[in-house]
Parts: sequence; C-alpha cells; structure tokens
Amino acid sequence: MNNDSKLSKLKSYARKLKQNLFVLYLSQRDKRTPWYAKVIAICVVAYAFSPIDLIPDFIPVLGYLDDLVIVPLGISLALKLIPQHIIEDNREKAEEMKKNGKPKNWFVGILFILTWILLAVWVYKLVKQAFH
Repeated sequence: MNNDSKLSKLKSYARKLKQNLFVLYLSQRDKRTPWYAKVIAICVVAYAFSPIDLIPDFIPVLGYLDDLVIVPLGISLALKLIPQHIIEDNREKAEEMKKNGKPKNWFVGILFILTWILLAVWVYKLVKQAFH
C-alpha cells in the first residue's frame, strides 16, 4: 500500500469521525436516546467540541493522543450505546449541521482553563516550597 492510499484512507476516516460527532451531538439531544448513552455522548461531544484540549496540542506526542485515541474510542462507545434507528435518523440532520459549522461548548472550555490555572498554581507552590 503506497503513502497516497494510506493518506486517502486516513482522510476518509477523519471525515467519518467528524460526521459521527455531529450525529452524537444530535443523538444526545434526542429524547429517545437512553440516559446512559446520553451521558457518554455528552462527554465525548463536549470534549471534542471544546475549544481547549485536556492535553494541549503543543506537547509533543501526548498533545495529539486525545485526538487520535481518546476521542475515537469515546465516539465508538457512544455509537454502540445509542440505538441504530436514532443514529440513522440523525445522520441527515448531522450532514446539514456540519455544513453550518460545529457548535462550541464554552462551559467545558472554561472548566479546562480553570483546571490548567489550578494546576499552574499548584506547580508554582511546589516550586516555591522546593526553593525556600
């Protein structure tokens, strides 16, 4: 298999993954979706649409771990928990939504910002104690 073929398959997988995020977004809002599937879907969608990653992308290797592993695993799990007829009902709506742009989850973004601030304060205190 040549590199062009691999790249083409990777791009196709990425498009499908993005499409499934929109399906999950709509499915978690669907009254027919079981509560346990909604919880997983909400977490996955909120994390994926969040403007801030738990592990920032500028951190070598680990920065992309969430995008390459955590998000796809979460999407797969959520899709398995949601009944197939609900997923199919939301695919067409998701295609239209994708054309209009993804929703932002600023609440989760703020939580991540606060988490990083608290982590920075904690590290600062540890360093300050170590040098005093």
